Amino acid sequence: MNWQEVRLVSESTKLQEILNKYSEVFSEELGRMKDIVVKLTVKPGSRPKCLKARPVAYAIKPKVEAELKRLVKAEVLRPIYTSEWATPIVPVIKKDNSLRLCGDFKVTVNPVLTLEQYPLPLIEDLFSGLAGGQRFSKIDLCQAYLQMRVDPSSQELLTIVTHKRMFQYQRLPFGITSAPALFQRSMDQILSGLTGVQCYSDDLLITGKDDYEQLCNLDATLQRLQSFGLKVKKDKCEFFCPSVEYLGHVIDSSGLHKAPSKVKAIVEAPAPQNVSQLRSFLGLLTYYAKFVPNLANRLKPLHELLNKTKKWEWTKKCEDSFNEVKIALAQSEVLTHFNPALPVQLACDASPYGLGAVVSHIMPSGEEKPIAFASRTLNKAECNYAQIEQEALAIVFGVKKFHQFLFGRRFTLITDHRPLTSIFGPHSGIPSLAAARMQRWALLLSAHQYDIRYRRSEIHANADGLSRLPLPTTRPEPAKADIFYFKEVDDSPVTAAQVKKYTRTDPVMSKVLNLVLRGEMGEMSPLLRPYVSRMNELTVEAGCLLWGSRVIIPPPLRQRILEELHSGHCGIVRMKEIARSYLWWPGVDSEIEEKVKACSACQKLRNTPQPAPLHPWQWPEEQWVRVHIDFAGPLEDHMFLVLLDTHSKWPEVEVMKSTSSMKTVEALRSIFGRFGLTQQLVSDNGPQLVSEEFEAFMKSNGIQHIRSAPYHPSTNCLAELFVQTMKQALKSTQNKGTLNQRLNTFLLSYRNTPHSTTKVSPATAMYKRQDPVWIC
Repeated sequence: MNWQEVRLVSESTKLQEILNKYSEVFSEELGRMKDIVVKLTVKPGSRPKCLKARPVAYAIKPKVEAELKRLVKAEVLRPIYTSEWATPIVPVIKKDNSLRLCGDFKVTVNPVLTLEQYPLPLIEDLFSGLAGGQRFSKIDLCQAYLQMRVDPSSQELLTIVTHKRMFQYQRLPFGITSAPALFQRSMDQILSGLTGVQCYSDDLLITGKDDYEQLCNLDATLQRLQSFGLKVKKDKCEFFCPSVEYLGHVIDSSGLHKAPSKVKAIVEAPAPQNVSQLRSFLGLLTYYAKFVPNLANRLKPLHELLNKTKKWEWTKKCEDSFNEVKIALAQSEVLTHFNPALPVQLACDASPYGLGAVVSHIMPSGEEKPIAFASRTLNKAECNYAQIEQEALAIVFGVKKFHQFLFGRRFTLITDHRPLTSIFGPHSGIPSLAAARMQRWALLLSAHQYDIRYRRSEIHANADGLSRLPLPTTRPEPAKADIFYFKEVDDSPVTAAQVKKYTRTDPVMSKVLNLVLRGEMGEMSPLLRPYVSRMNELTVEAGCLLWGSRVIIPPPLRQRILEELHSGHCGIVRMKEIARSYLWWPGVDSEIEEKVKACSACQKLRNTPQPAPLHPWQWPEEQWVRVHIDFAGPLEDHMFLVLLDTHSKWPEVEVMKSTSSMKTVEALRSIFGRFGLTQQLVSDNGPQLVSEEFEAFMKSNGIQHIRSAPYHPSTNCLAELFVQTMKQALKSTQNKGTLNQRLNTFLLSYRNTPHSTTKVSPATAMYKRQDPVWIC
């Protein structure tokens, strides 16, 4: 019998029993820390800051509103009416296309908060508490900060303002500078008295002198978490591991060791392939020359390769010299151990093919000594990022890689890309018009306490050298998201392939593309100024330029886009609403105005402004609660039954052979069969709509029938306004296909155009989706 296997099966069974015993700790709902509340205070004399809500992109408004509802239901937020403090929200689209709502506290509360002075644990204390352990378990708390309740007296400081209304956080949100210290203090209080468990930030490490003792310690820890109402993320937990890496060290049954990952970026750096890469590597060595003895002699074979008169030849002598200095750079004379009492600095850089980062201590003597190095190559998608995005990615890479050294303490961030000092400055708001990934990164950094400094490339050699000789990446290539509404098919009016082609061939757009990708700009011309002024918000996807999430249309395609935008003969306001959801170019608004004014069909059919409605209808909170109906026609020998949902403004149109009560009921049965029954139906006093047959249909289906005031049909203006819009569109396109084709084209355009009242399209409000705005 294999007793080793028996022992492993027994341990696995006991572990599973413990996990089942505390299944409540692993449940998916948000935890709620018991007996501990967070209290925030501001510095004496601080004035409340109440900012306005920032505009929210029409395309994501339904997601924002759904997330607000979810957070209110989870008791994370509560709606309020007034507050002296108000922080604008930043809706950030995550990689899985879901949405995270965050307050931009950098511009309101954080600068005046009294910082908690609770120290994070010393590394020596952490590891001494784990000494003697044979195997180790790691527990990750789920949405750690949001599990902490905020004292009611502090909740006003955490007020956020949205396009809907104000809300206050009842839990501790991401992005508050005091959060790490508050959380560490609470966890130390919760875990007090337990043996074999250590907590650093939101990570718990558990061990024991043997497997039985570790099971006991794990049981006690989970019991304590459960009694305090905390939840953990099971898929991020690890149990009974032979070793764990933490804060640049590896701890296992034999003790504490320097983690190989600290110097992996140096020891495994590939040999340079050309003079440019060699210069960068030598720059890295020169940066730390004072810590490497006899460096000049060791580098002699490499320096000889820089001679312009010599042909590049990487010999065995060069290889030996390269390996020797790498090993010297990874020795303890160069590296220093992490010490929470010393200032920390993170230097980051990007090359066209790699990222580099070095986390260092500033020693009492003023010298900069590295704690750890990191690098990786860019994947295919990242190689196509704009230059500013690659430099920003280097910062995010460094912050994530060295999270344990940086989180919960102030550090200095060093970059050689000056625009990032303003975009990621600790007191700068999260950019609302930047690409989604830049917003995600700014949000990630907002949870840290840091100062950011610019350093010229010539003296930024430590991070630069790593970025130019990066380690091969082992990360899988991310799935490519479809971000365009211009479908890449031959029959589409404008495709992403066409946008890419004309962007590269147009003389102005090609210069903008080069500027965004490589930071190279030739002579400044007036045509370039609109793009240069938005430089920090321009990105490239699939070879197409974007301003935020809007595709920049090159000149050869602009007239075609204007034709398509006006194909349903919508007016200036509606055309601008569509454009602002999908596309941009300099002067697009004025060109839309000229297009509509020049349309003879539109000018011929223009109506006088509609009088204001006499009945102020209340806007329903949900779709299909109240609908308005009306008849339109005769138009081209046909009558139409029009139905409009009040919440979403979604229209349904039925072509009618007869407008009798019976046929009207049949048409409504068809619509209600597809969409479900409504609660209220508003109509005028047409004979077919006040007949006994119609009223019986309403009553039998539990629908409240509301009629407009006699002689005042404008009280049913919602349906009447749509009827006027539909008539105008159909008359304007009279010679462009059959009636059904033109009606369907108009309906598709109307349903996918942001409405002037709701600011989102009917399709988005009704189905939480957006479709292309034309049919080929």
